[in-house]
Amino acid sequence: MKHWWSKGALAASLALVGVLPAPVLADVQKFGTCLVDSLDGKERKALAKWIFFAMAAHPEIEEYGQISAAARSESDQEVGNLITRMLTEDCAQQLLVAHKADPLAVQKAFELVGQVAMQELMTNQAVMLAITRYTSHTDQAKIGALLSGD
Repeated sequence: MKHWWSKGALAASLALVGVLPAPVLADVQKFGTCLVDSLDGKERKALAKWIFFAMAAHPEIEEYGQISAAARSESDQEVGNLITRMLTEDCAQQLLVAHKADPLAVQKAFELVGQVAMQELMTNQAVMLAITRYTSHTDQAKIGALLSGD
């Protein structure tokens, strides 16, 4: 069964954004905004956790994730229920209009939802500290010299 989040969908949708007429983009944007607006803080965190679990499934990093099958299943169920509610209750009208204008509207709108979920992670002080910790291991003088032309 083919899903709207199929492999390569993100790349295809990004490529199409530049060639879609403005009304189509507006319908998709309204739909995406509705999806984002329908999320509360707890739900954004649930989406962020689900994205983290998904990324941690990558074969080269899964050993660092230590995520149980039960936790993954619980997260999948929570997000599945959340997405069902968002599409069929919270934003049903916006979905119908956007889908009529663009059959890829769902995946495009969920790009915005994914950005919001990542923002939920990235605005946390502990996460920001972890992301910037590498800077203590960079040679700032060498980088500065390159940028200044020395």
